[in-house]
Amino acid sequence: QVQLVESGGGLVQPGGSLRLSCAASGSIASIYGMGWYRQAPGKERELVAGITSGGSTNYADSVKGRFTISRDNAKNTVYLQMNSLKSEDTAVYYCYAVLQVERPIRVQDYWGQGTQVTVSS
Repeated sequence: QVQLVESGGGLVQPGGSLRLSCAASGSIASIYGMGWYRQAPGKERELVAGITSGGSTNYADSVKGRFTISRDNAKNTVYLQMNSLKSEDTAVYYCYAVLQVERPIRVQDYWGQGTQVTVSS
């Protein structure tokens, strides 16, 4: 079965950096898009960054200039480099992917389990 597994979360001081990784595994025919959402306590889940199969990227206004999304297609992996972190970046970060999967062939959305990012002094 297809899975998304995130890693790289943790505790960091304001102004610090973290790099999140999300690896997709399973019977994947192609990747339509991958990205990152986050959800803070008491708040709705929001899109942080996304990247399409063609390499186009988009970012939430709150993270532009600080976060960078990238991918390694050979590894079916997407990354989120987070710099100049602020306390308001504290949230659970979720990887998502729109994938064409096999047997049967179909397009389906997948979510990772989430990884905690805490920015605190």
